Amino acid sequence: MDVQHFERITAFIEARLTPLFDAETGSERGFAMDDTSRALRALRNSVLEASAVKGLIATRETAEPLLRKVIDQSVEHHWDVLRGIARQWEDHADFQREFKRHAWELDAAPASA
Repeated sequence: MDVQHFERITAFIEARLTPLFDAETGSERGFAMDDTSRALRALRNSVLEASAVKGLIATRETAEPLLRKVIDQSVEHHWDVLRGIARQWEDHADFQREFKRHAWELDAAPASA
């Protein structure tokens, strides 16, 4: 897996979530203290957390074998979180097939920029 996979899936999810926080679209959600607003913030925070793997991926190549295994597991976990969220919009025109793939399937197919 590489950073481009994470950048694409994060951009896809953010494009779905951002309008929900935009007052110009008539949204009153996102920043209030009601349950829907709290859930939207929690979802957005989960996406941002799961997409922050650039540093992990960068250090993987020089890491010792035991640490490399931990890095791989962490990256795979973060991908699974994003994959699960993105699949909620599987019927969206911008949904890409790679968003359905497991981490080990993407290892064999590096992302193109």
